[in-house]
Amino acid sequence: MLAQFVLVCGARLLIATAYPDSLHGSVLKEELTCINCCLFHKPSEMADIMVVFDFDKTIMDWECDDWIVHEFGLIDLVNELLPTTPWNSLMDKMMGELHSRGKTIADIADVLKRATMHPRIVPAIKSIHALGCELRILSDADLFYIETILNHLGIRECFSQITTNPSFVDEEKGRLRILPFHDFRSSPHGCGLCPPNLCKGAVIERVQASVSAEGKKKRFIYVGDGVGDYCPSLKLSEGDFMMPRKDYPAWDLICQNPALLKAEIHEWTDGEELERVVLRLIDAIITEEEIKSGRSISSDREMQNIADHRCACP
Repeated sequence: MLAQFVLVCGARLLIATAYPDSLHGSVLKEELTCINCCLFHKPSEMADIMVVFDFDKTIMDWECDDWIVHEFGLIDLVNELLPTTPWNSLMDKMMGELHSRGKTIADIADVLKRATMHPRIVPAIKSIHALGCELRILSDADLFYIETILNHLGIRECFSQITTNPSFVDEEKGRLRILPFHDFRSSPHGCGLCPPNLCKGAVIERVQASVSAEGKKKRFIYVGDGVGDYCPSLKLSEGDFMMPRKDYPAWDLICQNPALLKAEIHEWTDGEELERVVLRLIDAIITEEEIKSGRSISSDREMQNIADHRCACP
């Protein structure tokens, strides 16, 4: 069993991890030397930062829909119906097909729990949450998929809100239903950059308006990979940060004209780099806010960010 301590010295986050074997003894000693000069982190004292994550191919390695289609052998049927069926309607049909084959909600959940992800993603999310940042998910997956996986990983409570395509279990029929976030037939969102079922840019604008109406000021960090993550990147303000996954569609679109974005752009390639970059950005924001507020900052630059340690977490 690993014991983990989250501490802050000035604006510097440290994770002290107690390893049961001697192999990591030097790491333990190095990190625990900082305990006497650190205070346990109090989220209320930290800067107002909101970190918004996409889900598919950002938190997870796969598109959840693709994972389900692949694992249940639905590829041929999907390819047959795809030319004439909107994606959300298609996946709803696939849930009906699974039900007709005798597959239960529990069977679908079990498959989702096997979906793969980079081993540094969960520690990164836990570290961001421990620093007092607000975390949200903005995804074109669906609520059942996302909550099933997050609950399985033990990190559902880290996220204050999940905005995605709604889904529910039809108790009478015992099957999963999947619906689009926007009813694109009766009330299309009108954004030419986004898929018809969800404009993430419109969601970000509503979040920004809500924060402003409350008289608050938050710095945004947006982490994503897909075409649908490009529109929200254009809605971010100066002082915010966009983290597109390198060589993925959002990154390709941003690279065509980076000047269109007001936010700073920080790319990443995998979970390890995501963890390092996002924690460095949070550290920079906290330091900047401390300077603005006149609070003293430790001059001991030997205090390193968790991203520099990158020690194993449970």
